[in-house]
Amino acid sequence: MGSKKEKTAPPTPKKEQLEVVTEILISGEVRTPEVTAGALEEKWAYTLPEIPLAPLSVMQIYKLIEMEVLEEAYLNLLSLRLEFQHDQKALGEEASSVELSHKEKDLNLLYRALWNKLTDIVRQSCALPSRNKELLVLVACIIEEEEKREGDLGGMVGWRKAWREAVQEGLKDTLKGVHLDSHEQSTSWLAVHLGLLGKAIVEDLEKVKIELVSSYPPSFNVFETYVSSCHEVVGEHLKGLLGKVTETKDYHALLDFIIHRYQSEKVMGSISLQPELKEEQRTLTLDGDFLDQIKTGYCSRMQADVRSSLDKVIELEHEEMWKDSRKPDIDEDLYNSHIHMDIWTNIKGKFQAARGLDVNLEQKVMCTCLDELNKFPRRFESAFVEWSSAVLDSPLWAIYHVTYINSFSALKEHMEGYSESCPQQVEQLGKEVDGLIHRLSQALVEHFKTDVKPFLRRMMTRKWLSSDEDFQQLAKRVETLSQQCKHMSPQHAQELVSEVHYFVVKEYISQLMKNNYSCKNRKNERAASKMSEQWGELRELFQEMNSEENWLYPVGDHLSKIVGQKTKSEIKNNLKPLIDDYPDIGKKHLSAVLYFRGMIRGRERQVILQKLTELKRLHSNAGNMQHAFFTEIQPAVNTDCLANMPFSCFSVLIPES
Repeated sequence: MGSKKEKTAPPTPKKEQLEVVTEILISGEVRTPEVTAGALEEKWAYTLPEIPLAPLSVMQIYKLIEMEVLEEAYLNLLSLRLEFQHDQKALGEEASSVELSHKEKDLNLLYRALWNKLTDIVRQSCALPSRNKELLVLVACIIEEEEKREGDLGGMVGWRKAWREAVQEGLKDTLKGVHLDSHEQSTSWLAVHLGLLGKAIVEDLEKVKIELVSSYPPSFNVFETYVSSCHEVVGEHLKGLLGKVTETKDYHALLDFIIHRYQSEKVMGSISLQPELKEEQRTLTLDGDFLDQIKTGYCSRMQADVRSSLDKVIELEHEEMWKDSRKPDIDEDLYNSHIHMDIWTNIKGKFQAARGLDVNLEQKVMCTCLDELNKFPRRFESAFVEWSSAVLDSPLWAIYHVTYINSFSALKEHMEGYSESCPQQVEQLGKEVDGLIHRLSQALVEHFKTDVKPFLRRMMTRKWLSSDEDFQQLAKRVETLSQQCKHMSPQHAQELVSEVHYFVVKEYISQLMKNNYSCKNRKNERAASKMSEQWGELRELFQEMNSEENWLYPVGDHLSKIVGQKTKSEIKNNLKPLIDDYPDIGKKHLSAVLYFRGMIRGRERQVILQKLTELKRLHSNAGNMQHAFFTEIQPAVNTDCLANMPFSCFSVLIPES
């Protein structure tokens, strides 16, 4: 392996001590004299012992390195290096020889062995601080000596960098040794691991502060180097952990460790690391978008959790309510379902959890969760419609519709509190909820319409005049709906009542326009009385329902009076109040009313219709058309050949009075 192989065995490891000063440990604490940086450097001044004129053999030097007899090994290595430099100089810069080449290889071999030994010592310094304490003194001295000789022939460069890398490798070994369960072994695997990780970091840095700092000269900035290296190593370790994270709680644990726990008194802010560890040095610095990557994963997992919890809401509603056809509870006089509170509580909890991590993250979580919630109304509707189609004839069908109108209305109110943070999502949710409430309300209205139409169609007929059965069935269903609306949120109840009120009035009056029956032999008076009585009952029902469609009440009174009048002059006198309230009544509408009264044809009928025309012209000039009613009703076509004869044909028969 080169020159000096025939030298005697290496001397004993006992050797001349380096001239260094280290602090003495008392009761586990470092006693640091108050001296200046310059004084500290002076205390660390190292006088290199005399370099041997002739080095030991390569094998002997190698064994000294392996035995960690570092000072003697290093002095002999320097001797070999000087010998190599002398030989190189003697041969000239461009000259070469086999022996010189071998010697250069030997130098490289020994320097690499020394390099590896020093990095091993540094790497294990936290694990074995007492054993390595004196060795670290030699490590620091060798590094400084090599830095002085940097650029000289035969040596190596990058010693300080290698030392820092060894520090990092030692910290990596510490973190690798921290216990880590798998997902299957423990549901709290990551939270437990991060807790142990923080404890291990504190313990290592305590060893550095108490036992290792005194082994190095101040220029090494040992504690600061370990802290900054710790940030890098922890960051790399967390990247490895992220690949194992699949659940929200683990994302939360990871973010909490990075954002809060790491720099708190639990780890970097530990009282045992003060005052050396400054506050500005505590924050964990992560590469690139790593933190954003974790936050994005956290939000995505949150969204999936919301989707799953909303599915469970539907499942729970099916199990607890639909499956057994259970009647909803009444809370504060409203049919109530727990779904809006379940959803709000669940989502609010997620928002609060995110807020505990980071305010900006909270907003991102809000918007993500609300995006998912926007899809829920239609998913719920699909499941509800599928179930409710089987109970269409049950009273529960309508009660459940009222219940969910109330629940989703309450859910919308809860979520409006987040409109400032997520305006677009809250606005979209409002639209989705309003759409569902409208469809539920329309289903109720259409169900009611379908239910009562057969009874309404038999109004103003011969049977109607002789029997109250159909009207009582109509009134009964209006009363049932009225009771249901009492348990509906007022805003939506009012909208539904208004639509139903208009429908019932319109359909009831429409029967007058169909020419299904004509009252003869003075039956008009009995018909008018019955109309008036029924109209009064309908008025009471809709007033009890707090209908705001007050403009609908007079129409029945006006028409029942016209039907019941005995003379044309009495009928004509009742036209003006009718036109004042309902200016859109047409000639065909009045013609149908007169037909029902029994005035099918004749001069008097035409006079009344002419009077209507005149009054409408006068009213048209007044320009009062607040509501449209009769324009929505299609009157029957009168097939009487004289019914539509121009009034001028009868004028010669009509007295001027």
